[in-house]
Amino acid sequence: MKVKVAREAHFNAAHRLFNAAWSDEKNKQVFGKCNNPNYHGHNYKLIVEVKGEINPDTGYVIDLGDLASLIKTEIEDRFDHKNLNLDTKEFKNLNPTAENIVVVIYRILREKIDNKFELNIKLYETERNLAEYGGE
Repeated sequence: MKVKVAREAHFNAAHRLFNAAWSDEKNKQVFGKCNNPNYHGHNYKLIVEVKGEINPDTGYVIDLGDLASLIKTEIEDRFDHKNLNLDTKEFKNLNPTAENIVVVIYRILREKIDNKFELNIKLYETERNLAEYGGE
């Protein structure tokens, strides 16, 4: 029997959506306000879902305290209060859209979480905008 557990986390970050191969006019047309040359920020909500068998000794799928610590050190400390375009190696050459951010987060955590677990990441850029990635 497999059970899914989840941990919610938050981080605040600035970014600018921009394609260096395009003109300023095209960037403004495609990305609108998100192309602000002075950047803009979001209060991101992150949900990390882990699915697996219940350990008969602990009754846990995964220790949520351990998962919380992993999210803090690998994601929150890395991205919180940062300018994603300027302050992070992950987005130096990758447009920090919600879609790209959720894939980056998945890849970082996938390396640290045992492959016996299924992993799914949900990232809310706003209350109404969500990107989700499970490794497909």
